[in-house]
Amino acid sequence: MRKIIIAIIFISSCCGAEAQPLTSSLDSLINNRLAAVAPGCAVLVAKKGKIIYEKGFGKADLELNVPVTPDMVFRLGSITKQYTAIAILQLVEQGKISLQDSIQKFIKDFPNKGHTITIENLLTHTSGIIDYESLDMKIPNVYRLDFPARQFVDSLEHHPLVFTPGSKFSYCNSNYFLLGYIIELITGKSYAEYMQQHIFTPIGLTNTYYDDEKQVIPNRVRGYGKWDNGKYQNADYIGLSQVYAAGALLSNVEDMFKWHQALYSYKLVRKETLEKAFTSYKLSDGTFSGYGYGWFIKDQNGEKSIEHAGGIDGFQSDEVYLSGQDTFIATLYNSLNNGGDDMSFMGLSNDIVTLAMGKTLAKEVKVPDSILKQYAGLYERDPEHPVTITVENGQLQITSPGGGLPKSPLYAESENMFLLKVVKAEIEFTRDATGKVSQLIVHINGQEQVCPKVK
Repeated sequence: MRKIIIAIIFISSCCGAEAQPLTSSLDSLINNRLAAVAPGCAVLVAKKGKIIYEKGFGKADLELNVPVTPDMVFRLGSITKQYTAIAILQLVEQGKISLQDSIQKFIKDFPNKGHTITIENLLTHTSGIIDYESLDMKIPNVYRLDFPARQFVDSLEHHPLVFTPGSKFSYCNSNYFLLGYIIELITGKSYAEYMQQHIFTPIGLTNTYYDDEKQVIPNRVRGYGKWDNGKYQNADYIGLSQVYAAGALLSNVEDMFKWHQALYSYKLVRKETLEKAFTSYKLSDGTFSGYGYGWFIKDQNGEKSIEHAGGIDGFQSDEVYLSGQDTFIATLYNSLNNGGDDMSFMGLSNDIVTLAMGKTLAKEVKVPDSILKQYAGLYERDPEHPVTITVENGQLQITSPGGGLPKSPLYAESENMFLLKVVKAEIEFTRDATGKVSQLIVHINGQEQVCPKVK
């Protein structure tokens, strides 16, 4: 018994010693950077099943001057997708659905468009179905309206596939909207009812909800949008039926950690099922997509990470699990499209993860403007998705609208190597024999993509 007590004291003291420098470094980082991201945020870091850092920063409500506390509830946005994926996998384990079932088995009048589109294609964003967010509904302020799920499904039926199912990865909310609809068709319950009865309640998620603007939800944080003359605006109303199973959940950082623990104790699905969800999908050409079932599978500073981020009117979120370290990090913010850099929240979140890993943040190298200007120009990622590099206020900016990358800053690690924090990639500029900049190389998840300079 005495040895057990000594061991407990030793473990506790080690955890405390580990948490002290982390607390100081995270406090400093967040206090210095939050103003460029959102009015407030909540952050949780857990290691080996124990919470070692949990704090709220800034304001939950600017009008009432209420501070953020870590128990407050934020919109999750696209982190919702992992909850939807687990609901589908529960139905798979019950034999009510197969990953290789065609979606037409359930949505019987949905055209196959000349190809079999499987449940697995929806889970992995490899269906080729057009993203409903790209459709022109020809309705003023359409994002404020609520529609029956079937109406959204009908809107997808008349558009051709963007690519052959299984051949490419293209992140698309339509996939998870359809999964939510299929859950309803199979179970006879609404998506919200199913999630409450089979996900939230069984594992004790008392602060996780399907969002409803009319419902009174304790500790709900107010969301904010673009600045107006240097001031935040309240986020505009959005019809939540439009985000549905792809982005309509609310939670707080503590429930997100409970969710994580429930997954890894196999309370919701079996171990072999969960491992498949955390495996990068193999495309038809033999390459890997970097996405499993509801999670991105990435490399984070040399370690495997299982993660997802979210963005929805008024809120941004990020969740990362480093399996090698058994470290879980959740960050929630109450702003989207703020007055500064739109992707600054991801830069801050990635730096939080770096510190949680026990690593120091790399100091940005100052590169002369004369060299930065040599990197500016147009690079060919592929004919339809060029990459543009510009110089703004002494810093490189990268953008590829067709490739889904909004304008984002590059942070210099050396004269020719830059960090793109938003997707955890390194951008290397190389020169030809004459010394002229000839290409950029994207280093991400152990792979390289060469983009020749064309202009």
